[in-house]
Amino acid sequence: MQLHVHHFDLPLANPFRIAHESRTEQPTLIVALRDEVTGLTGLGEAPMTRYYGLESQRCTAELNRLAPALAPLKLPSSPEEIMRFVDKADPELNTFLRCALDVATHDLWARHRGQRLGLLWEQDRTRKIPTCYTIGMGPVEEMVAKLRAFPWPVYKIKLGGGQDDLEIIRQLRKHTTSPFYVDANTGWELNQAIDLSFGLKELGVRFIEQPLKADQWAAAAKLRAASALPIFADESCQVETDVDRCAEAFDGINIKVVKCGGLAPARRMIRRARSLGLGVMAGCMTESSVGISAIAQLLPELDYADLDGAMLLAQDPATGVTFDPNTGFARYPERPGTGALLK
Repeated sequence: MQLHVHHFDLPLANPFRIAHESRTEQPTLIVALRDEVTGLTGLGEAPMTRYYGLESQRCTAELNRLAPALAPLKLPSSPEEIMRFVDKADPELNTFLRCALDVATHDLWARHRGQRLGLLWEQDRTRKIPTCYTIGMGPVEEMVAKLRAFPWPVYKIKLGGGQDDLEIIRQLRKHTTSPFYVDANTGWELNQAIDLSFGLKELGVRFIEQPLKADQWAAAAKLRAASALPIFADESCQVETDVDRCAEAFDGINIKVVKCGGLAPARRMIRRARSLGLGVMAGCMTESSVGISAIAQLLPELDYADLDGAMLLAQDPATGVTFDPNTGFARYPERPGTGALLK
């Protein structure tokens, strides 16, 4: 196997603001894993998200250190074979980088079989789950303008920035009948979240994502008991071992494939969440179509999806899965693997 790492700075179509940062571009690493026998290449992605302390040069060097160990490997009978080797070669590998390798391996495996990746999994393909489109924080007039400029069947609204959050939703509601998901990105306190939940429900909000700090487990349990809306974990649910604890304090979880280390652990998290009665959402970081096309393979296994990362870009270095603006449903390209290709 030959490993190649490509660095891109992804320019955003608009400045993107959440409770703890604002940015106008997103650095990312695209990993290409090539099988020399077949000539096939699988692609994966690791966004270099500043909030998680990731830096492109350091992460590229970390991946390149694995290249000699991967060189003798042959195309596996399952993606897990290569990932077991990776985990043995570097047990401390950052989950974002592990995810890029996991996705590249899954993509390569499915390409070799000539099938779209999701079609090789056991899924209920009658389920159609739309992705939301995210409206980042800003002055309410700016948020309204973004919503009006991008008609979509369901929106995620970023709140928690110190403004009158209920008033923001009131103003946005004047311009669309589409359902809202609200993501406070740990920006609220317990009593504030309880109070807001009732007004938000009246305004067509379906659930609230991570309103409290990630380590406030007791408060999260109190909020779930008192809230008028379901509460989903995001920052509180990053890896597989978090799922069981989330069942004690949340109604559902938002799985980020890059945070948990790839598609294989994400699917295990989905199965465990289902067994515990939790709702399941999959989200994304600001990613190109390489990352989004991989996560979109999970859609039939989900209740909700936030896969708009590539739609927020001014320029995308790849093509792949897109989404119907009328329904929010995925449109899969007629290509094997995840369907992603670098331009």
